[in-house]
Amino acid sequence: MQQMTTAQPGKIALDPVPSEERVRTRTGSATGSATFIGAAAAALGLVWVIYERLLPFTGVLGFWLCWYAVFLIVYFVMARLQWDGLEARNRLFSVGFATGGAVAIAVVLDQVGYTFFRGSNAVGHVNFWTKSASLVGPLTKTMTVGGVLHAIVGSVEQLGLATLFAVPLGVTAALYLVEIGGGFARVVRTIVEAMTALPDLVSGLFIYVTLILSFGLTQSGFCAALAIGITMMPIVARASEVVLRVVPGTLREAAYAVGGTQWRTVRDVILPTARSGLATAIVLAMARGIGETAPVLLVAGYTKELNADPFSGPQTSLPLFIYYAIHVLATPPYIERGFGAGFALVVVVLILFTIARRIGGRAPGELTKRQRRRLSKEASTA
Repeated sequence: MQQMTTAQPGKIALDPVPSEERVRTRTGSATGSATFIGAAAAALGLVWVIYERLLPFTGVLGFWLCWYAVFLIVYFVMARLQWDGLEARNRLFSVGFATGGAVAIAVVLDQVGYTFFRGSNAVGHVNFWTKSASLVGPLTKTMTVGGVLHAIVGSVEQLGLATLFAVPLGVTAALYLVEIGGGFARVVRTIVEAMTALPDLVSGLFIYVTLILSFGLTQSGFCAALAIGITMMPIVARASEVVLRVVPGTLREAAYAVGGTQWRTVRDVILPTARSGLATAIVLAMARGIGETAPVLLVAGYTKELNADPFSGPQTSLPLFIYYAIHVLATPPYIERGFGAGFALVVVVLILFTIARRIGGRAPGELTKRQRRRLSKEASTA
């Protein structure tokens, strides 16, 4: 607790709050580690004898899948011999979740590493990140010419515009479903759920028929952003609805009790409380939108030139560049550039996701580092 000290007559100063030490609890033990290693080794030997020697099976994937299943069985048996049933099941599920997460991380690292390895000759040159592909031909072997700057700019601009369109509409739809409801809410929820399963190509066809054929607009990054926004909006709405329903009803009641209107309650209580969850919803929608190829191909066109104006002329994105490099042109130099563009896409995704988590990832009421430094300075000088 803070202690009050009298600094000057008539003034009361607060002593600085001592920093709290984080207590780390130890969840592992020597017995648990030995059980894990023993079960893994026993399962490996047993599966090798049965899979490779006794049964006519082959294949690396099947071998490791069988090993993992046998490992869980052996681990549970060994754990049951040492602990009671509840503790054995708890350790089994802990090992299952931990190994599942490790496998997921390993798969992601394997894909990123493979993409980087296949495109390392292109990625290693500065021009790959700072130049467009305007001077690159299908048979241009040297990697010191051209790059994917035009595709990076197109992906960032299209995703930014799509997020600008989809997030307000999705969050507003979620607020309507959670805070207002009514008979029309069921219709809105049905439409949102149907749009979640909507094929991406349909959104591109809708924008192509509506804006390009009917209104005469040219292919551009703006049309691609609208098509991507259509695919992002239902994801934002569904995820935001789940997050908003988790907000305790007592917060709403407390806000109404002090005279707050519904709009003030939503703005000052509901949205700040659900900020981190809403950021997660936005990240999920961005993950869906940044990898779109078919809608962009229909409504944005393809160009090797750098076009920083999303409202005029064709504009290429990274997924579209990868598609053309590997499936359309399909020459060895361009395939290598396509893998390099795949690694560039991973880098862009990580940067955008990090920014999104930094903006909305703080817990409700959590102070920033600048606010904490200011309060500490005020407390020390008071």
